[in-house]
Amino acid sequence: ICDYGKCINVNSSDLHPDDWILDLEDIEKDTGNIIAFHTFEERKSESTKHKFNKGQVLYSKLRPYLNKVVIAPKDGFCTSEIIPLDFNGLLLSKYAQILLMSSYFLEMVNMVTYGVKMPRLGTNDAKNMLIPLPPLAEQERIIKKIEHIFTLLDKIYLNII
Repeated sequence: ICDYGKCINVNSSDLHPDDWILDLEDIEKDTGNIIAFHTFEERKSESTKHKFNKGQVLYSKLRPYLNKVVIAPKDGFCTSEIIPLDFNGLLLSKYAQILLMSSYFLEMVNMVTYGVKMPRLGTNDAKNMLIPLPPLAEQERIIKKIEHIFTLLDKIYLNII
């Protein structure tokens, strides 16, 4: 479904000052939201980056329990702790994001992460994860239902506070 770990690496010397650089601290945990956009000129990072394209799912393999999974709103580059995922048309990006942020997936990941202080998901373990693969039309129905439920929950929350 996905060739996890297959990334286009880019040296910092090949980046332009206005290239978008996504780092882990730019992603809000548990929401799938990007909270900051920074350019290479602002970051001045010398480490190798992964190239990603608009629409790809970006998954944080470092401390996966923080649930930092976003859909790229535009092309850019990210830290090597974030893996750009391409599902070859078999999974819709939004469905993949929902799935990767689900308690089902997090429980599987938490069983195989390694490292005490900064646990991470290894490439081989990620490649062996089992994920449900409904037809695209069913993925769309799942997305719409989840978005509807979250809209209702937001309304309930606003009425409580």
